[in-house]
Amino acid sequence: MMTEQTLILGANSGIAQAIAAKSLQQKSTCVTIVSRNSSAYQQLKKRHKNLNIINVENYSSTTMAKVAEQLTQQSSQPITRVYICHGILHNATVQPEKKLEDIAPDAFSAVMNANALTPMLWIKTLTPLLTGKTVCKLVVLSARVGSISDNRLGGWYSYRASKAALNMMLKNTAIEFARRAKNIKVIAFHPGTTDTDLSKPFQQNVPKGKLFTPEFVAQQLTSISDKALVDGQLSFVDWQAENISY
Repeated sequence: MMTEQTLILGANSGIAQAIAAKSLQQKSTCVTIVSRNSSAYQQLKKRHKNLNIINVENYSSTTMAKVAEQLTQQSSQPITRVYICHGILHNATVQPEKKLEDIAPDAFSAVMNANALTPMLWIKTLTPLLTGKTVCKLVVLSARVGSISDNRLGGWYSYRASKAALNMMLKNTAIEFARRAKNIKVIAFHPGTTDTDLSKPFQQNVPKGKLFTPEFVAQQLTSISDKALVDGQLSFVDWQAENISY
């Protein structure tokens, strides 16, 4: 009998897919993924009846509200894990900046929206569903390059700024949850350089042994999530569970 639910948002990424596969190994867990493209989950769905798929066209506030309503209606299992996996570093129109002259308003807005605003809108929308007596671990994919004190190379203005903004808002959230949602633990997670589409253009510079598989990252993350204490604090940690300074 399924007793808890794991929710994965922005689930089209390689890391999200690995988290889903790892989570589905727990027979007592129902896994719900929310994505604009769920094609990668069709084979997984055939093997696991406890996988639910919610397809969305966009990540607007209206869409998020509909997802929250659907979650409320479709399952009686409490949500004990939330993984927010949204993120963009590059696409056909966005590239990480190497110098000041590369900063472009539209690209900056797109990166900030995907990496910082969208995760926070999810948290805003889902808080009523997560608040209660059941312990819930809320994990958001962040990045070490969002650490201001750790920045020694410069560049990547939009991506660094978006992750720094995300970390600040997650810190705010942890402080607020310590007052009004004491059952929720907030974690900002740096996965390291993972072999996904996001990192492919930059993998040639990765030291040997430091390019991780999504499966390895999912294993590390779920272990960190399981062990994290609900302490009213934001944990900003890497795949080794080592703290990262802001």
